Amino acid sequence: MAVSEVSNDRGELRILENLDELRTDLADYIAELSEAAVKKRGVFAIALSGGSLIDLMGKLCEAPYNKTVDWAKWYIFWADERVVAKNHSDSNYKLAKDGLLSKVPVVPSHVHSINDSVSAEEAADDYMFVIRQLVKTRMVSVSEISDCPKFDLILLGMGPDGHIASLFPNHAALDETDEWVTFIIDSPKPPPERITFTLPVINSASNVAMVVTGESKAEAVHLAIDDTGPDCPLLPARLVQPTKGKLVWFLDKPAASKLDGLQFSE
Repeated sequence: MAVSEVSNDRGELRILENLDELRTDLADYIAELSEAAVKKRGVFAIALSGGSLIDLMGKLCEAPYNKTVDWAKWYIFWADERVVAKNHSDSNYKLAKDGLLSKVPVVPSHVHSINDSVSAEEAADDYMFVIRQLVKTRMVSVSEISDCPKFDLILLGMGPDGHIASLFPNHAALDETDEWVTFIIDSPKPPPERITFTLPVINSASNVAMVVTGESKAEAVHLAIDDTGPDCPLLPARLVQPTKGKLVWFLDKPAASKLDGLQFSE
């Protein structure tokens, strides 16, 4: 049960008592969106990220979700990926495969990972081409107000610096508006070469979930959600503002501890 659920212009905040409750709430949320998308469109197009997110999605591998979710209808993408081999410890694909995808009956041909045998620039172009083909066949919806793909759900974590996907503070990739997928070769966090969805794609999604845990993220959560005034740094996470979709934050109490106006009873 959420300690607190608040809605404001920065989305819906779900603040959970502990990580176990967060895992359950997140699994329920994903399962409900999957069911709704399959009922409406026949498929569920979901984009994953790396970091602790896959571990926090772990309840989906367990009963009842492993049996009740229509895994064969999932089309799986990555909101960002490191340009490394798929079996490399830094690979977001490997993280998701080991922690989730190998444990549930997804269709292998529905899992769309990047081409890891080319440069970061080529990998970004190639990934955009793959997504474009799936938009044409409506496996991925298209935004009503732009030509951007409209994923049913994009799941994002956030770093202590407020970065999301591989969009880092003050990086030129934040300003990319023409491409769906861009590349960076100078990530401030290793490995340096990555591909990432751009902000227009993230903000075109039907649903975006920001999943953030731990006290080390509390200041960034405060800056990303609270009304901090014009002099505060504009974090990438604050730029996540779905145009027609819904934004939900999943926070544990330590991550939410610096939010304005929230009091937790002990």
